[in-house]
Amino acid sequence: MMTSLTIAIIAVFVVGYLCIALESGLKVNKAAIALLMCVGCWTLFSLDPGSYLAGISPENFSIHISDLLKEHLGETGETLFFLMGAMTIVEIVDHNGGFNFVRDTLKTRNKRTLLWRIAFMTFFLSAILDNLTTSIVMIMVLRKLVQDRKDRMIYAALVIVAANSGGAFSPIGDVTTIMLWIQGMLTTQGVITEIFVPSLVSMLVPAFIMQFMLQGKLDKSQNIVENTPSALTKSQRKTIFFLGVGGLVFVPIFRALTGLPPFMGILLVLGLLWTATEIFHRKADEDDTMAKRVSQLLSRIDMTTILFFLGILMAVACLEEVGVLTALGKSLESVSGGNHYLVTGIIGVVSSIVDNVPLVAGCMGMYPIDPVAGADMAVDGIFWQLLAYCAGVGGSLLIIGSAAGVVVMGLEKITFGWYLKHMTWIVMIGYLAGIFVYWIERMIFF
Repeated sequence: MMTSLTIAIIAVFVVGYLCIALESGLKVNKAAIALLMCVGCWTLFSLDPGSYLAGISPENFSIHISDLLKEHLGETGETLFFLMGAMTIVEIVDHNGGFNFVRDTLKTRNKRTLLWRIAFMTFFLSAILDNLTTSIVMIMVLRKLVQDRKDRMIYAALVIVAANSGGAFSPIGDVTTIMLWIQGMLTTQGVITEIFVPSLVSMLVPAFIMQFMLQGKLDKSQNIVENTPSALTKSQRKTIFFLGVGGLVFVPIFRALTGLPPFMGILLVLGLLWTATEIFHRKADEDDTMAKRVSQLLSRIDMTTILFFLGILMAVACLEEVGVLTALGKSLESVSGGNHYLVTGIIGVVSSIVDNVPLVAGCMGMYPIDPVAGADMAVDGIFWQLLAYCAGVGGSLLIIGSAAGVVVMGLEKITFGWYLKHMTWIVMIGYLAGIFVYWIERMIFF
């Protein structure tokens, strides 16, 4: 039986969630709402902690609440430091010309050939970097290769699909997958070997359909690769690229070798890359040096996104402490009859309407790792792998359903209605096809 205080906490969370979903209409940044929601939930919790902290004496309530906050903040902080480090690394590589090869590789006049190059390049880059950063890089490259707005909107939509699909099978490719990986629900080997093919299918099917929207060739004058001036030599730019991207790939290996959390590996890579850029820019012009140095690039990190994740994850932690997530998980489990494909499939569709970060955070609270309950809920179990796939790929169903979609929407001014009319049904076919492929994998190979 829920208490009135628990209902009030849920109400604050739901109202905050609605405000986040309606951010474009309210004209209030979602990070501000997430922070208010976080503080509001925990403030209500502190009004009557005795309802939730069984066996704790009243004089120790404040100490225990403080310990709870520190515990959840520590878990959240691991994810946030990982993201900040990864975002900084990508900024360094990008501003020092490390991604120029991406632009050169994609160059072609055939529209359909360009579509497939974009699809595969985005898919694999997203797995190495992350879907948000990859989307930004690919859109910037597309602007130099495709001038026709109608064509570029199709390519941009493909970037969203490929970035989210590529991020789903990599432990460092998507925020939600990072969360599951850091908290031990997934292993690097498990998520790559079993989710790679379904994720690839979820990209290939939409790309195959979307190619028929493009006809002919790009105008020659619109497909000229420009050379961006840089104080660094070609070999230095390659060094920065391989240090940055290779370092990100090394992070899971670093964790396996040392047992340290992933954010420590990211800090190692950032430190090495930072040192390399300082050395390379020692003899450059002063203006160029300051523009490219990490101390300047740190100001370009999207702290709004970081604060949003902080607020939303800590608010979800409050729901976990009051028992809401456990109750919700039991209800969903009873309605679905224990069918993990149905549960995670629904979660994936919902993640296209609201942000997938709190959804996955909620599921982590609703369904703790429980090998006793069966292999499906153990590490690398069906539930956790399907959750990684559905929460990542399902975000492509609507343009506001993922960080990649939101950033592309802003950069290319794609409307919600256009994407819903032209792309949602295509993405849905790929989404369901990937789930079907995963089911076949489980039936035959695993």
